[in-house]
Amino acid sequence: MGLTLPQSDAEIADVFSGNTLPDGAEPLAQVYAGHQFGGWVPQLGDGRAILMGEVVAPDGARFDLQLKGAGRTPYSRMGDGRAWLGPVLREYIVSEAMAALGIPTTRALAATATGEDVLREAVMPGAILTRVASSHIRVGTFQYFAARQDIEALSTLTAHVIARHYPQAEGPEGLLDAVIGAQADLVARWMGVGFIHGVMNTDNMSVAGETIDYGPCAFMDAYHPQTVFSSIDQYGRYAYGNQPQIAVWNLAQLATALLPLMPDRDAAIERFTELVNGFSGRFDPAWHAVLRAKLGLAEEEADDLPLAFDLLELMAKQEADFTNTFRTLSGPTPEAMAQGFRTPDAVQPWLDRWRVRLSRETRPEEARIAAMQATNPGLIPRNHRVEQAISAALRGDLAPFHRLTSALSTPFTPSEAEADLAQPPSEIERVTRTFCGT
Repeated sequence: MGLTLPQSDAEIADVFSGNTLPDGAEPLAQVYAGHQFGGWVPQLGDGRAILMGEVVAPDGARFDLQLKGAGRTPYSRMGDGRAWLGPVLREYIVSEAMAALGIPTTRALAATATGEDVLREAVMPGAILTRVASSHIRVGTFQYFAARQDIEALSTLTAHVIARHYPQAEGPEGLLDAVIGAQADLVARWMGVGFIHGVMNTDNMSVAGETIDYGPCAFMDAYHPQTVFSSIDQYGRYAYGNQPQIAVWNLAQLATALLPLMPDRDAAIERFTELVNGFSGRFDPAWHAVLRAKLGLAEEEADDLPLAFDLLELMAKQEADFTNTFRTLSGPTPEAMAQGFRTPDAVQPWLDRWRVRLSRETRPEEARIAAMQATNPGLIPRNHRVEQAISAALRGDLAPFHRLTSALSTPFTPSEAEADLAQPPSEIERVTRTFCGT
């Protein structure tokens, strides 16, 4: 049975603050295991999250409703299970921005102040995030049951995920194949907007193909493939350019967890290895399609990818802003893109090549510009703007938060009044490290 949500504002506030259970709720905290920065942890779980239950949409689609920061659970370990306002607002801002960018993601339904203090490095105001997802099942969920050799639970979990997310899949092999495809597409979309998840542990990878767990995530300003923001990623394991290979690593752990369900282990190892190693054959076309779209190329030619990669290399050397470079290239005056480079003249040879390539496109110019502007956002949740919104909220001023979330709801059609939100940070505004927030 699905949840029945209340209708009045007061009742809704009670539910989203964790003070009242909606009808049909059977709250629980999910258990899972995981590899965190490559190190195996046999038991993790929802240490500060409570799954309230399912909401069934009019079309029959099912969504999990979860409260983050609602208090201790059996998996809180030494933690208090609470969340403070900063990480709650950060996940709200970034996850809703991702949804507006068209990237599969969990959603933020509400952010609720609890009125209680939370002790971290200092005393912080407490808050709860109400998160919506097609499910909260992770690669680490499979790992937990596989590690305990609980074949019955592993089989039940596999059947549930297939029925809920991939009804066309047949058995564990079909599930693995479907998750690989979903992750290949997801990571390509992340990279197309300069997004860095920051903590791609196996317990933070949703098998539904949605972006989940917005902790030390960030969007790049100046482009470089080795960009890292997470304060806990000291060696750059989860850098922007490493995300595809980390997805492969995580998917290999899912494959390993599914092996106990296969009747012929040796044959399954061979087949699963083939599937996981085939990730690049699915990621590369998705990533290349993203790059072609960002350059306004509707038709494929052999030199398209060198053209795209040469631009990225030039951007890295010239410390060009990722978002603004592609947005300016989208018109109406693409040559203005060069002004975002340290040496504008260095861009001209590339622009000349791009213009020659565009001359062979059969699509009308107006249609190309419209398509590029619908692909290259004018606004992203820049780290310094997110931090400014959080800082203001801690002073009791939610106006910057509301302004930012409103602007980010239409990232491809920014208004002139929002031009300041599109600007890269000044030297003193730069955010170089982001934090988990637990």
